[in-house]
Amino acid sequence: MAFVQGEDLFPDARNPEHTRVINDRCLLKTQEGHRVVLVSGMVLAQYALADRMAEAHAIVGLVEQGWADQLEVAWAFNCSARTVRRYQRRFEEGGLAALSRVGGYPGGRPRLAGSRRRWVQQLKAQGHSQREIARRIGVTENAVRKLLRRLGWKAPSPIQAELPFADKASAHPNLSAFCPAECLVLSRDADPADRRTDRLLARLGLLEDAPPLFGPAVDLARAGVLLALPVLVGSGVFACAQAIYGRLGPAFYGLRTSLLTLLLMALWRIKRPEGLKEYLPQGLGRVLGLDRAPEVKTLRRKLARLAATGRAAQFGTALAQQRVALRGAALGFLYVDGHVRVYHGQHRLPKAHVARMRISMPATSDYWVNDKAGDPLFVVTAEANAGLVKMLPRILEQIRALVGQRRLTVVFDRGGFSPKLFQQLLAAGFDLLTYRKGRYPRIARRRFRPCRTRLNGRVSTYALADQEVRLLQGKLRLRQVTRRMDNGHQTPILTSRRDLPAAQVAYRMFDRWRQENFFKYLREEYALDALAEYAALPDDPTREVPNPAWAAWDAKLRQAYAGLDRLQAEYGLEALTNLEHQRRTMRGFKTAQGKLGQKIWRAWECVEQLEKRRAALPRRVPVQAVTDEPIVKLAPERKHLTNLIKMVAYQAESDLLRLVAPHYRRADDEGRTLIQSALASAADLQVTKTELRITLAAQSSPHRSRAIAALCQELNRIKTIFPGSRLRLRYAIREAS
Repeated sequence: MAFVQGEDLFPDARNPEHTRVINDRCLLKTQEGHRVVLVSGMVLAQYALADRMAEAHAIVGLVEQGWADQLEVAWAFNCSARTVRRYQRRFEEGGLAALSRVGGYPGGRPRLAGSRRRWVQQLKAQGHSQREIARRIGVTENAVRKLLRRLGWKAPSPIQAELPFADKASAHPNLSAFCPAECLVLSRDADPADRRTDRLLARLGLLEDAPPLFGPAVDLARAGVLLALPVLVGSGVFACAQAIYGRLGPAFYGLRTSLLTLLLMALWRIKRPEGLKEYLPQGLGRVLGLDRAPEVKTLRRKLARLAATGRAAQFGTALAQQRVALRGAALGFLYVDGHVRVYHGQHRLPKAHVARMRISMPATSDYWVNDKAGDPLFVVTAEANAGLVKMLPRILEQIRALVGQRRLTVVFDRGGFSPKLFQQLLAAGFDLLTYRKGRYPRIARRRFRPCRTRLNGRVSTYALADQEVRLLQGKLRLRQVTRRMDNGHQTPILTSRRDLPAAQVAYRMFDRWRQENFFKYLREEYALDALAEYAALPDDPTREVPNPAWAAWDAKLRQAYAGLDRLQAEYGLEALTNLEHQRRTMRGFKTAQGKLGQKIWRAWECVEQLEKRRAALPRRVPVQAVTDEPIVKLAPERKHLTNLIKMVAYQAESDLLRLVAPHYRRADDEGRTLIQSALASAADLQVTKTELRITLAAQSSPHRSRAIAALCQELNRIKTIFPGSRLRLRYAIREAS
């Protein structure tokens, strides 16, 4: 019989069905949901297929008793040799109970959301390096490399590259202008009230920010806030955010939408994300070009994502650079002052003096730098409520980096009074303007002269005396301009500016009320003191604080000095009233007042002992030596970020006020009220292929409506594009009926 190539020599010599041979001694049989492990025909283990612990015990038994090696068992049970070794290790450490794994996700292993995996793939498809991807996500480069290997990443096909990025949508009006032209995103939805397609794309990781899609609306509540968009876009806040933060990953509410929502919330006077609960999301969403505005949890999550990057300081620096470029002429005089935010939580924080409450309380201190118009430039949070004397050099370094080598005059209050600090400022090329602190000789009334100046359209008259003074034992020479009030009170002002008239020196110093009003306005209108989060971070335990023991002995010493002063005064009174015909000699007087003299000497001895004990103690000690509680500070990043958003919103109000001021006589008194009313008013929306037309409702009076109409004309000249689209904004206001 001839052999035919390709036929099986032993067609019937096959393993029985559901049987797997491990080696020449061991085999597995599986039938009807159960499995039997046989060794030389003897049953070693029998278990249900769903019993993972029994299967692991059978694997360990085969290897530990020498019936099979790890590779043979791994092949037979469809697992890896590493899994077999892990079962052996668990059995050795905890016995049979250790082979049962706890339900749920393995403890200690980090989770990676599906959206994050898709984000990694998308960034890789865009050509970003693994190092850049790791920086954006906040993980190590090795983690990104392993993830891409597990995902089996491959370069996207040409069809995938067309979804939905780089779409030829130049004819569509609702395209993203927040990023460069090569990243433009086209909305796949046609109905502004139904964005389910864009939400699906975001869910699939194919959309990083929903493009705005507007529909017509009549009397849309709070749509007047769109008046602020030209100045918001002009401030560079969107460009700075994209440059600093990049993207938030695949999301319907991306970086641009989240930032725009936070800015408009500030202008709407929605002071916290929790305030969104009081408004209909669909109504706010129509103003943003969305089907609904982000809700509380979403917005807090976006803030947490931004804060986790730790780039709020860089964001603030970028905004300050933009502000310097726009308002450089207003930066000749810079006003620096601290604002204390009182803390009422459970954490133990350093105390600071709250001037408006006249008490020291747990708080954090922020130092603001404002221009001569009172508009903020940037903000710095002080470590452990450091004083202005300590913070000012650090602040001035940032100012010099921002504005270059131009001449700057720094204006601050008595909290920064320090002649040694003055020397540092002058050596660094800064001029100073501040109040004089401490004791100073009063000036005779005849030396005061009436001085008059006209600045910012306002005439100011003061009674001033101008002179030179010397500090630090004559090493520091400054100019002192003293103002005399009608009641005789004198206010001395120190400055290094000898080129300014005395009246201008006084005006610039007293112009600090603008910054004080700024703090008051932001507390009331923007909830400047509100906490953005309740988390606390570990603080430096070696930070020095006043020694409580030294303070206790100092209090006793002051009390002893007070007692000594009383005894000495009593002794002097006795000497003054001594009758010479009774005690003609000092010896007789001392003898008569012997008991009082002994009390005085004992008081002196007590004072000397207390001084020695106080001198033996350090005046400042590490904070960890004072308390056993954890040394913490409030997490600063999210609060710094919200402060910057409120700062930009306030700057937008100021810019609108400057535009409307020539058309409104009472701009100095009611300008901000007018702007607030316009931003909170209703408006009609009309959408064309190239324009978004906003028609505001008439204001409360004809002259206010005329002022807003003039403001609309000024804004139309700017030709602003709505962020995230190609729609040009055009403004108008309805005439009063």
